[in-house]
Amino acid sequence: MAKKADLLAEAKKLKLEVTSKNTIAEIETAINDAGEKAKKLEKKQSKKEELKSKVAKSGKRSVKGVKESEEKADKQERKSHVSGTIEAEKASKPKVIPKTRSRLERSSKKIREATKLIDKTKEYSLKEALELATKTSISKFDGTVELHIRLNVDPKQADQNIREVLVLPAGSGKTVRIAVFAEADDVTVAKKAGADIAGTEEFLQQLEKGIIDFDILIATPTVMQKLAKHARVLGPKGLMPNPKSGTVTKDVATAIAQARAGKVEIRVDEAGIVHLGIGKVSFGADRLMQNAEAIFTSVKSAKPASLKGTYINTIFVTTTMGPSIKISASEL
Repeated sequence: MAKKADLLAEAKKLKLEVTSKNTIAEIETAINDAGEKAKKLEKKQSKKEELKSKVAKSGKRSVKGVKESEEKADKQERKSHVSGTIEAEKASKPKVIPKTRSRLERSSKKIREATKLIDKTKEYSLKEALELATKTSISKFDGTVELHIRLNVDPKQADQNIREVLVLPAGSGKTVRIAVFAEADDVTVAKKAGADIAGTEEFLQQLEKGIIDFDILIATPTVMQKLAKHARVLGPKGLMPNPKSGTVTKDVATAIAQARAGKVEIRVDEAGIVHLGIGKVSFGADRLMQNAEAIFTSVKSAKPASLKGTYINTIFVTTTMGPSIKISASEL
């Protein structure tokens, strides 16, 4: 009882609302809480005194200046208390890790249905892949069938920068607008051969205005110098005439006929991959097969003599907006 009496006496000094009816534990808790509050108040008062000292040193001795500084200190303290409470609440809450959906799960219903027809663990023969590609085309329009061949070459090496020109046996299925830039005599020949645009100085004026309404540009060697200043515009679009692609030639009539027949350029990109459209879905597997075999023959014949080891890494076929199908590399 002596301990309880001592605690009650101490609580009375601290002006705490406790009586002899309270338990020793309750009285001790009340005294400890009062001690904590007293420490906080003392700490707060110490900060205010420190702030007053700083204010006095800085020359703000007015009552108004001291009051503003005290209010600012109170505001900062409340802000730190609130931010600390928020951080504590965040730390106490369990972290919710969002479920990541695969790319196929995020795709449209049509893509998911078409993908079910393809065995991703299997390498198809060329004929099987082309037949499957025509079945899995999901576009409402007549989509293009694309061939993607990854070669084990380094395009930075001159002899490994694969670049071939080929006229597809079954055509490309594309409607192309052909422009011819040449001297007056060749312009007349070009128009008779079926060029959509043919001209000399008028053609250059259109280029200077930024008007490019053609898909293929054919030029004769004598006028190439005049096109040089437009290389920055035509080059990135793949429209700059080049002897290797057969678009710089003296025989413009033949060049136009080949372009209409489905002439394509087989060329590796910076990663050593050939991307090429080989026809339309409406062609059917047989006509697509003719084009694909002609491309494979051309790619095989272009194998660099200096290359050792594997030449073909992977082959995929796909359609516009459709899923990809892996072809066995042995097909090439």
